Amino acid sequence: METARDVLTALARRYAFGDLAALIAQGTVVPDHHADAVAALCAFGQRVLDLDAEDFGMPEDAGEVPHDLLDRARASRMPQAPRERPRGALASLRPAYSLLLEVIAIRWHRRDMAALVAAVHIAAEYLPMLAWEPVLGHAGDPARIGASVEGEGSRFGVPIEPGSARMCDHTRPERSACERTLRVAKEPPPGWRAYLDRQHSQVASALGDCAARCRTPCTVMSRLDDLVRADLTDRCKLAGDFTDGALVKLRHAAPVGHGFGVPSPEEVQAAWTRARTSLSRHPLGHKALSGTDDAYPLPGLPALFSAIAAADLHPDTLLHDVTTRITTTLG
Repeated sequence: METARDVLTALARRYAFGDLAALIAQGTVVPDHHADAVAALCAFGQRVLDLDAEDFGMPEDAGEVPHDLLDRARASRMPQAPRERPRGALASLRPAYSLLLEVIAIRWHRRDMAALVAAVHIAAEYLPMLAWEPVLGHAGDPARIGASVEGEGSRFGVPIEPGSARMCDHTRPERSACERTLRVAKEPPPGWRAYLDRQHSQVASALGDCAARCRTPCTVMSRLDDLVRADLTDRCKLAGDFTDGALVKLRHAAPVGHGFGVPSPEEVQAAWTRARTSLSRHPLGHKALSGTDDAYPLPGLPALFSAIAAADLHPDTLLHDVTTRITTTLG
């Protein structure tokens, strides 16, 4: 016969943090000194699973979270003030992409396809910034990006004069975001947060266009060494192909997009198969995806992100470790 503890342990292993917290709050048999610890871990785990990046690493109202878990989450946090330290996902997006890979796998195993598609969409939005990170030395931090994109001959964030020939392929929203990123580090926290919410992903898209699609490159690209530039262009083209591919397009059929349908696991697998076939036509994509038959639910996705990042990325274990702490605490 299952005991209450068996049920709680099963919920933890399914990453059902909200359900587990609700049962404990209703008085499910857990010693008081353990209930507070489990409640805090559940609140933290749910925040991470929901990809609530602005509050990663912050104290939880439900109780104290172990500092080692908080520190790991902070590596993927978006700073909420211009001078906040550490810089989290503005210093490097690699921890965030490892976490995204873990979340995508968990959503697959829970059959949460709408949430999976949403996580894939978030990954697609910032892939160009992940590609630029080895070149910039950071992940598009507005406080540091000026040195790499400003200067004589740059059209990055420069308004187009009325009546002049259009030399930059950036869209109007991208130009506005690029102009804003060069000055937002001097703004107060509310303006900084508004920029992160509405325009930072546009800067990522604009940088991807600079490397992969610009027909009249300015000094943002021409200042780079030829080999660096060629490598960056390849990785940004691969990022763009992923963003335009079948898997990301599933979002438009999900509640988080423009419709009311939720894709089935079979539809997600079919979309990823189509996307892999298309991405494999790209030399870098072929190299990353050829022969990939790993245990990841979307085989080859970690290898693809690694190729774009020019770094070895693997799914994180942060949420798995949270469940381990919970089950250990439950005894």
